[in-house]
Amino acid sequence: MMSEIQILLISAGAPLFIFFIYLWKKGRPLYPDKFRPVPGKSQEVPSLHTPSDVEEFYDKQTDNFLKVYGEVIQAFRTKDIANLLDYQIDSIGLKGGMQVLDAGCGVCGPAVYFAEKTGVHIDAVTISGVQAEIAKKKIEAKGLSGKVHVHHGDYHRLQDIFTDNKFDVVYFLESWGHSTDKAKAIDSAWQVLRPGGLLYIKDLFTKEPLTPVQKPFIDRELTRINSAYRYQVADLYPVLEYLRKKGWILSELKTVDIPLDDFENLSISNDFQELTGIGKIDNWGDYVFPVEFFELKCTKPELDNFTGNSRYFLQNLFYKRVMGLSAEEIKFKKMDPGSLGRSNG
Repeated sequence: MMSEIQILLISAGAPLFIFFIYLWKKGRPLYPDKFRPVPGKSQEVPSLHTPSDVEEFYDKQTDNFLKVYGEVIQAFRTKDIANLLDYQIDSIGLKGGMQVLDAGCGVCGPAVYFAEKTGVHIDAVTISGVQAEIAKKKIEAKGLSGKVHVHHGDYHRLQDIFTDNKFDVVYFLESWGHSTDKAKAIDSAWQVLRPGGLLYIKDLFTKEPLTPVQKPFIDRELTRINSAYRYQVADLYPVLEYLRKKGWILSELKTVDIPLDDFENLSISNDFQELTGIGKIDNWGDYVFPVEFFELKCTKPELDNFTGNSRYFLQNLFYKRVMGLSAEEIKFKKMDPGSLGRSNG
């Protein structure tokens, strides 16, 4: 039989464990400095690096990326890269005639494939002048100058390059994590998307530790990734909160659904580290994988009742009410409103 002391310890175990978790959570900031959303405007917090740092990194390392990754610079990938790109065509919903923006396009490997396979028209933006020149040559060699246009620019300032309400889709394929101001990048995409258009983000997000013991190991690896690759891996929760406060319709959030037999298992990242020494993991004994890959799809609200997306009519009507539109404006007038909740910011 158990002693009175044993019974006391067992009965106290669950409350003590819950209290320990509470203390750990209490000390964790809701909005890490790497992404602090402010309703109605972009964040004003220090970044780990600048867009110029990202530009310099890719100007120096693009040749090495091409040696290891080829023309599709994505870590989460399939063994046959065409399977990944076909998956992304289906997941994004690319169709002929669409006006599409590739934000952080690299050397336009995916953009060229999408244009050839579906007939979409793509404007592609890269922060790297080296990548832009390589992409231009690739586009010309493929005879796609009328379908794919590459721009050397900053996706935080898309309004400097494009008119408002221009695109049906804006996508980020493992490029959004380089953003030095996540809120500003979201706002920039909002401005150039037409009402009813889709924002698609495929990227890495911070892994939620299963136990408090894992947290310092995850934080250590995130610091290594951010520093080595000029990245700022985002915390998913404040990102979702900012998107909702901005007025986006959250259409879908899920893990990247690639069959296990097709999955490349991320060994290509190790190959890049071995070639360059960048972000190399020296001790695998206490390594904890620090990220999760998600697909995030958001719809910009449509304010015309005759062409609006009926699946989201409640969100659309709520958005119209917040913007103070009259019945006639709701019925007949298309508008591109500012951000949701600006007056409450």
